[in-house]
Amino acid sequence: MKSLIIATTILFATFSAQAANPALSKLLSLYYDIKNALVSSDATTANAKAAEFVKAIAGVDMHALSAAEHEAFMPLQEKLTADASAIAATTDLNKQREQFKSFSNNFFTLAKTTKLSDTPVYQQYCPMQKSYWLSNEAAVKNPYYGKQMLTCGKVTETLK
Repeated sequence: MKSLIIATTILFATFSAQAANPALSKLLSLYYDIKNALVSSDATTANAKAAEFVKAIAGVDMHALSAAEHEAFMPLQEKLTADASAIAATTDLNKQREQFKSFSNNFFTLAKTTKLSDTPVYQQYCPMQKSYWLSNEAAVKNPYYGKQMLTCGKVTETLK
């Protein structure tokens, strides 16, 4: 009985350590909202979601992050904030899409080093823009061209 309890405790600790951090998962969710607004060519929603992202990233409790998460997050926090702030500062779709390139690259760096989701995160690539973005689905929906070239691109990496 004692060994069963110990085994269960170890198993639970292993799964807990691999679970996505809720604060960082919230950032990923807002990133997806911005990406989806750009896919829909909805500059107003991209603007609003980027402003939400800026508030959410400022509210991340550093004490709630593991040492590894903290180490990965700290050098990117300022870059992600600047990227999202630039998207939130305009309703010009072309400017938002241009800033989204840097935002996506910085966010991918965070996604590679920390577990942001319990579901796969797909890095996708637009050959026309020579730029990447992240998606929660393998189907390509290009945020750089919207309806004009909705399915232009490919999955380049899958983070599980």
